[in-house]
Amino acid sequence: MKEFDIVTLGELLIDMFPDKIGYKIGEVESFIPKPGGAPANVAVAASRLGVKSAFIGKLGQDHFGTYLKEVLEAENVNSRGVKFDQNARTTMAIIAMPDKNSAEFVFYRNPGADQLLTVEDLETDMLESTKILHFCSVSLTDEPVRSTTFQAARIAKESGALVSYDVNYRPSLWNKPEDALIQARLMLKEVDLVKVNETEAALLTDQDNIDRKDLVQIEKAAVELLRTGPAVVVITLGDEGSYFQIKEGGGYIPPFKVETIDAVGCGDAFVAGLLSKLIEGDYWRENISMEKMRDALAYANAVGALTSLKRGAIPAMPTKNEVMKFIQRI
Repeated sequence: MKEFDIVTLGELLIDMFPDKIGYKIGEVESFIPKPGGAPANVAVAASRLGVKSAFIGKLGQDHFGTYLKEVLEAENVNSRGVKFDQNARTTMAIIAMPDKNSAEFVFYRNPGADQLLTVEDLETDMLESTKILHFCSVSLTDEPVRSTTFQAARIAKESGALVSYDVNYRPSLWNKPEDALIQARLMLKEVDLVKVNETEAALLTDQDNIDRKDLVQIEKAAVELLRTGPAVVVITLGDEGSYFQIKEGGGYIPPFKVETIDAVGCGDAFVAGLLSKLIEGDYWRENISMEKMRDALAYANAVGALTSLKRGAIPAMPTKNEVMKFIQRI
């Protein structure tokens, strides 16, 4: 019996959300602090969906760091893997939203505590006793957290866990796009599931761009990514739905149409919904079939859609009961 359903690793930070939507980063007059960070968002969203989750990462020994650990614990996310650094601040992300479906990010992380997570910081028993390990490419930008993330993936995989990777490309965190591509492609060889959006799919498959409405392009990119190593490729298409590719084939899952208020965090909510379905039963590989993947992505689409109806990332994540009621109404 595994102790955890999902362990996430990486950044837990303060998102400074703009008080108003419709302005670029230099035009925002005031910001509102909210807990965030993609892997932490997934851990909280999974917990709200009834999944036993835990988080591994490093925070600054400061007021924000203490607050963020308390947020995890209030959300029933196991925080045993959280470490503190006395010499680095908790990372902060300044966010602007030119419109409700797009966001600009500026990270204050030079270095941030999350970059300083070491192999020695890892609670290896957590990695050995989880059904799923999930992380993002923000943990691949710098050492020592980069090597730590690769090591964590290997430990979890050797213990039979599904290793899940969200590319979550943030250009401002990399010296150049080529560096991000090198690390992303190295990680593709280590994971079982990769999640990308259409822009990230284009970058990883050397295409100029991919139209999220062009399923021929989407399928081509997904098939190419599947050849790099993962057992599952998932491409999120924003308000156009999502697509998956496995060895047996691929499928497009249409979206739930809602009036979006704030799309930040919807991808993380989608991931939590997807992963919460893939750990059902005795072994995750039993759920990698055409029928079960369609059901899992439809559920994930619903979780993402509900998250878009509120502002903020962690504060907007729905509960399992809310998701089921939403699906039944549609």
